Amino acid sequence: MSDHITRLLVIRHGETAWNLEARIQGHTDIPLNEHGRWQAERLALALSDDGLDALYTSDLQRARDTAQAVARATGLPLRLDQGLRERNFGRLEGMTQNEVALQWPEEGRRWRERDPSYGPEEGETLQSFYQRCIDTAERLARLHPGQTVALVAHGGVLDCFYRAANHIPLQAPRTWTIGNVSINRLLYSPEGFSLLGWADTRHLDDEVGLDETSDGAVALSPDK
Repeated sequence: MSDHITRLLVIRHGETAWNLEARIQGHTDIPLNEHGRWQAERLALALSDDGLDALYTSDLQRARDTAQAVARATGLPLRLDQGLRERNFGRLEGMTQNEVALQWPEEGRRWRERDPSYGPEEGETLQSFYQRCIDTAERLARLHPGQTVALVAHGGVLDCFYRAANHIPLQAPRTWTIGNVSINRLLYSPEGFSLLGWADTRHLDDEVGLDETSDGAVALSPDK
């Protein structure tokens, strides 16, 4: 690999109870459920001999605990970075799609239509969230030129990475999956991000993971 290129493995956290209930997690610190902990161990086994040089994670416990399993398997130190957090959904956190639509129909519409300037009360706009995610990934990648780095984060964060690598506008509907503990491969160079592979869940055998559109790309269904 060129000394100027960083290989990134970007990974969504394991399953949580709120994933199953399609509740918006955002910055709410929800733990993994039992199945999510099993998924984390399967992920760790898959990455144990992947040649990782560094491991970063969102500091929210569903991502941190997923990454901790990888840290145990690889012997790498675990580095926390708040820049990898899910989008802050403010007062919408803890709600379902139907609850948002009933209580705040105009907010639900702007979220569903992916208005880049829309942000829930006490939350982030889609545009500011996207910029945070991309700035964080670039910053971490630049610390490790020529190396392989794992970033454990959230569905909305991975959605931003996919859009950056494929030059997809923020307002375009999401047509790609982001399953729990899916392994997604990117390259970062001074020219930007490029896609190597997406939605690898072979380590889960034939399990079908929960995909969510945490920012309303397809529906008002969260990451969460």
